[in-house]
Parts: sequence; C-alpha cells; structure tokens
Amino acid sequence: MSEHVHVVPLHRVSVTDAAAWHQVVAASVAHDLPGVPPPGPGQVHAQLTKPTLDSSRLTWLATGADGVPVAVAGLRLFASQGRDHLAELELHVDPAHRRLGAGSRLLSTVVAACRTEGRRSLIVEAPADSPGEAFCERWGFRRALSLHHLLLHLDRGDEAAVITAAGTERPGYRLAGWTGTVPDGLADAFAAAKNAMNDMPMGELDYGSVAWDADRVRAMGKVIADRGDVLLTLAAVHDDGTMAGYTEVVLPGGSGPRAQQYDTAVVPAHRGHGLGLWVKAAMVRRLRAAYPGVAEIETDNAEDNVHMLAVNRALGFRSYRRTREFQLDVPAI
Repeated sequence: MSEHVHVVPLHRVSVTDAAAWHQVVAASVAHDLPGVPPPGPGQVHAQLTKPTLDSSRLTWLATGADGVPVAVAGLRLFASQGRDHLAELELHVDPAHRRLGAGSRLLSTVVAACRTEGRRSLIVEAPADSPGEAFCERWGFRRALSLHHLLLHLDRGDEAAVITAAGTERPGYRLAGWTGTVPDGLADAFAAAKNAMNDMPMGELDYGSVAWDADRVRAMGKVIADRGDVLLTLAAVHDDGTMAGYTEVVLPGGSGPRAQQYDTAVVPAHRGHGLGLWVKAAMVRRLRAAYPGVAEIETDNAEDNVHMLAVNRALGFRSYRRTREFQLDVPAI
C-alpha cells in the first residue's frame, strides 16, 4: 500500500541516486516499450546532473519499505517566455513494484510542485493503450496529441530512393552540414529557421512557442554536447544566404546503434520545393558514410502531420509503436 512508499526529493543527485534511477527506468522501459533501447547509466546520470536548455528540473525517488527503489519522477520546468506556464513530467514505476501506490504518490507530489511553481499545464507522454495511458486518464489528464514512432533501418532502407533524393539538385539551394554547435557564420540564419518549428502540428497540446536567436541555438548545442551526445545537422541554404530548412539527428552517448531524430523543418516561404525530403535523405547518406555503427534512426510525427509522415515513409521509415501526449490543467493554489 502507499503508506509503505517513501518519496524523497533529490536536491543533489549522487552517483547512488542516479544508479537507482537507472534501475527503475531500465526495468520500466524493458516492460512497457519492448524494442526500445533503455538509456544507459551514463545517459541517466547526465540527464539528472547536466543543465537543460531554458529550464530546470525537479526529481524524486520513491522507495519501498525495504529501501528498494520502486519509482522515479522528473519534472522539467520551462523558463523561456512562451513556455513558462508549462511543466513536463517523466514518471516510471518498476513493474515488479506496481500497484503499491508509488505512481500516485509521486504524481500528487508533482502536481503540488506545479502549483508552487505557478505552472498551469502539466504534460506527459505514455505508450498508446498502456497502463500508463490508463493511469493518466484516471488522474484526469486529457488526451491532447497522438504520435507515430517510426524506425528506419539503415541497412534495409531503399538506398536507391535515398541516393536519388539526396543527389537531386534543388536550384537556388545548397546543402550545409556541421557537427555540434552551429558555426558562427550560420548561427543567425539557423535561429531564424528554427522558428519554423512553432507552426508544427501539435493537436490540442498547449506546448507554447519558443523565440530562437543565435545565442539560444549555441546554448542548445552546448547542452547536448555537455551530456555526452553528438548533434548532427544538415541544412538547405538559399542563394540569398537565408536558411530554408534543416534536419537534426542526435547520437546518444556519441555512438550506439540507434540515432534519434530531432527537429526537421522547412521555412514557410520555401515550402513546396521538396527540401524536407532533400535534407533528410542527405542525413541518411551522411550517417551511412560516416557512422557505420548507427543501424537505425527513430523519429516521431503527430498523426496529423501528414506531410512529414509522407516524407519519412518515402525514405523507408516504418511505424513501429504509438504514444500519446496527455495534458493536465493545474488549478492555481
């Protein structure tokens, strides 16, 4: 029962705390998300101890009567204007210790923290048709967005289609690529292009908006590097120097078999020229040539983002699971 669950805030995450967190998350992911590689201990330690971009993090560890870790919760508090009403939850309960009230105890603690921090919206992602989804609905979260998660197996994709898409010239545009933080000469143009993400289909999710500038894109690159990941970017640059579109891929831990797709966007004034397909195909070709240890790329798209879903499927991405974003409206104190 929940009276046997002890919840402790982690003000300074120790190596022991991070190991306990990893133990819970690895067990939760293996049970609920078969086929999804759980984060490694180093990734978890970096997630809990390294700075995040324009946000702060609160964390809690729940243990049973015997002191064994049974559940964890992390709350990301966004600080940038346009998102300072928002908090994002990560909650995991070890399958061997479920139905003891640990998840409910943690969520009650999280909601109280949201009120204290003046947050009116709490969002969380759960696998579709899962116990996590049922948990969200029981607590009054509303379904706000459905996502398709897709995988591209680099050794099984349609190589001819990728080569054709990547190699076809787009008159008036050139490709530019970099690793890590954006070069100074492209920082302003990249920041302007990043703002195109603000019109991405988000269903009914109150995710706010972000104003990007050169300092913010540099800070993003530093955050990713500091936690030990490698950020790869390819962009379509117009002849007038503006950046028309881009795609980003992150290699967790700097290596490993599965890359994570981050943003892909095309600036509205440059849409209709196939630039999204062009930059993504060029990224696939770059990974195949320079990172032979990467076997697959995972991405996700809102189910109503029909254009990007079509682009991904043309490259050989295939759906393999679905998740849903839930939102809880938090009343003021």
